[in-house]
Formats: sequence, C-alpha cells, structure tokens
Amino acid sequence: MLSLNIKNETARLKAVVLGSAINNGPTPSSEEAYDPKSLEHILAGTYPLEKDMVQEMEAFNQVFQKYGVQVFRPEMIENYNQIFTRDIGFVIDDIFIKANILPDRERELDAIQYVIDQINPLKVMRPPTEVHIEGGDVMLWNNYIFIGTYKGSDYKDYITARTNTAGVAYITELFPNKIVKAFDLVKSKIEARDNALHLDCCFQPVGKNKGIIYKNGFREEADYLFLVNLFGKENLFHITRDEMYDMNSNVFSIDDKIVVSERNFTRLNNWLRDNGFVVEEIPYAEIAKQEGLLRCSTLPLVRE
Repeated sequence: MLSLNIKNETARLKAVVLGSAINNGPTPSSEEAYDPKSLEHILAGTYPLEKDMVQEMEAFNQVFQKYGVQVFRPEMIENYNQIFTRDIGFVIDDIFIKANILPDRERELDAIQYVIDQINPLKVMRPPTEVHIEGGDVMLWNNYIFIGTYKGSDYKDYITARTNTAGVAYITELFPNKIVKAFDLVKSKIEARDNALHLDCCFQPVGKNKGIIYKNGFREEADYLFLVNLFGKENLFHITRDEMYDMNSNVFSIDDKIVVSERNFTRLNNWLRDNGFVVEEIPYAEIAKQEGLLRCSTLPLVRE
C-alpha cells in the first residue's frame, strides 16, 4: 500500500507520478488546442516533437533517480498526450483527489489506475461532476491550501478556466482544519502572455519561506498582497510578463534546498543559488510550448 503524505510543496519528495511523452500523437490541429500557447506553436509550425519531449522528460527522471525518489509512469495510451499528470489528480495530506478534467482527457486517469489501486480506497475521492478542479490550481503550504480559480461570470466560455468556485467549496468542506484561500486568476483564450492557466503559472513557494510570483497574474491586487504579506516581499522573486510566459514559476522542489529548473531561466536560477538553493538545471523548453512545465508534469504522492 502507498501511504500518501503531501502537506506542502517543498518537503523531501519520496514518491511521484511523472508524466510521459512517449507515443504523444501527431501535432494537434488548431481546433484541438486547449490553451493559447499551444495554439501559437501549432500555427507557427514550432509545436514540439515527440523525440525532443521524451529526452526532456528523461532528464527530469534522471534527477529523481539521483535523489532516490520512487517514480511511477502512466501506462501508455497510443497517440495521446500524457505529459501533464498534475492536472488529473492531486494529494492533500493522505487523500488522493481525482480531478474532473476536460472530458477529452479522462483516459489519462485510467493510465495511472494501477497507482491508485495501491492506495487505501477510503482515501480516494472523486468530486461531483459540477466541481471543476485541477492539480495545477491546488498548492499546499502547511496550514494553507491555495487554490487558483476564475470568478468571472463568463467562466464557462473559457477553456483556460480550469477550477470553479464549486471546486474551492469542495476542498474547503473536505479539509475543515485548513485555511483555504482562493486566488482569482487572469485568463485569456488568445494571448498566452496574459493567461494564468493555473495558479502555478503565476506563483509557487520554494524552500521554507520563499516564493516565485507574477503580480499581474492575479485579477485582484488584494490576492497578490495577501501572498506578499504572508511571505514577505523580500522573500519573493518577481517575474516579468515574458518570464511568466516561459513558465518561470513552474519549477519543482525535491526538497526545501533542491529545485529542478529549466536551464534557460538564468535570472531565476541565479536568484535561487544566491539564496542557498541547489539548482538542478534541465532542458524543458520544448515541453514549455504546451503551456506546462516541471510542476505540471508531476503528481507528488509522498513527501517526508
């Protein structure tokens, strides 16, 4: 049996589901794009190739091997994108919550069923259908659960709005002892530089008291200021609009001193090192073209 335990983003990682780029399928048509960044690359003819993405994911896997992390991979589905396991489920404390994802992606959950079968069934939850919530919008910080959402009345018109207020209410009810804080995110169907697809596209904690943040990813300044007050402005690395587009906040912590980052994130990686972190730099720029990066490709199961 797997004894799940996730209370924050940075405790020592023991077990994780890492997505897969094998048999990823052909380049989608523009109509099939789920987000503006993928669409941009489909139209420009620069959509990533499977062989490059497989190599990038293998580099990530090698870092996990180096630190003795138990890695599960999804079972392969032919011609299907299975890179972003963060979307399909997430763990809070010792509970595994299956996400109600876009219907086209339901098979991604089937591909990790063999992992879910190793969890106590009483600890596996599936929210009711009206509850929309994806793992990229759920961020744990000890007593806090941060949830990215979109509160606009036009929610249903946005394929980039992935977590609704019913999702926030569901988590609040399930974890009465936690402080649940929702953040209203800026969404765009057409301009990737103005689209915070998930909370981890504009914020992520690192270490014990630091974080990476993009101020203009929040629709309400009060939400941004909440994080500034909680972490302290001096502890936050503020990224630019282009750095947000390149997904600088979507790194991944193996523990509170080790961060896996994209090798081109020069400014961020220097700041991390200056603050005492070990930075494991890997190539991930091809996968980034699909509006997802390192955190998006992982589903942590156990941290110390």
